[in-house]
Amino acid sequence: MTTTLSTPHLIIGCGYLGQRVAALWHQAGQAVHALTRSEARADEFRRHGWHPVLGDLTQPQSLPTFTHIDTLLLAVGLDRQAGHSQRAVYVDGLAHLIAHCPAPPRRVISVSSTSVYGQDAGEWIDEASATEPQAENGQVCLAAERLLQERWPHAQIVRSAGIYGPGRLIARVEQLRTGTPLTGRPDAWLNLIHVDDLATAVLAVAERAAVGSTWLAVDNQPLTRREFYRAITRRVGAPEPRFADGDLAVSGGLNKRCSNRRLREELGWTPRYPTIEEGLTHVLEPTSPDEPTAPASSTPRSQGARPPVIPPRPERP
Repeated sequence: MTTTLSTPHLIIGCGYLGQRVAALWHQAGQAVHALTRSEARADEFRRHGWHPVLGDLTQPQSLPTFTHIDTLLLAVGLDRQAGHSQRAVYVDGLAHLIAHCPAPPRRVISVSSTSVYGQDAGEWIDEASATEPQAENGQVCLAAERLLQERWPHAQIVRSAGIYGPGRLIARVEQLRTGTPLTGRPDAWLNLIHVDDLATAVLAVAERAAVGSTWLAVDNQPLTRREFYRAITRRVGAPEPRFADGDLAVSGGLNKRCSNRRLREELGWTPRYPTIEEGLTHVLEPTSPDEPTAPASSTPRSQGARPPVIPPRPERP
């Protein structure tokens, strides 16, 4: 028998970002359903008051028929341990989901990536800039965007910069403390956003953006890779960062500066962590690994939440 489901809020990809958005909706008194492949994760969702939906985007026979969805958030991450390609999850999985929705959701917000921009000469990028990705990650994200726009033209797309937050910098801190040489060009530009700010940006788009619109979600200040690592070393007392010799080329569109001007001016969104300096104060302080917490709201009518699975990582520091 085919399972059917009607829900006011459905999250596909309830991981590092999705759990924060789920907490915001739940705190506002709204029912939240979230897709998961894992019984253990389903139990975790229940403890938070969310309704788990067991299913796998890569296994269409496991998905229910979604008879009615008011708001759909697509924040799909790539679980590398599952053995699926990024295209199988982001593009084919999206096609499977669409096929299981007899009627389009009233509102669709899809979290994509600034990797859809292939520019690599340090130029400024906004929503109107050309999307000609060089790397496979960006090409797959752009293919998913186009499929979504073709099937559900009213969908809103949020192109996220590199996401950081609690638990995301542990390996980098250890690398800096041991003096291990870092890869990548030190003067190449990075674009970042704290995960809590991305959650409030998603809600701002869901609540106030025009249908079919596209938005860049990034903090207020791009910085170079060297500046990023120096900011961390100052916080943790590590030695001056060292970069591996011969790693001077920039490829894959990893040297651009992304602007959040439209998100701030048109939707009134204000990041709580406008630069990496403010964000690191939160990220590097002790946190509990067990409980998702909603980030304090810095946006009108918006608030946010916490923990793991990897959404698109547009720019790796």
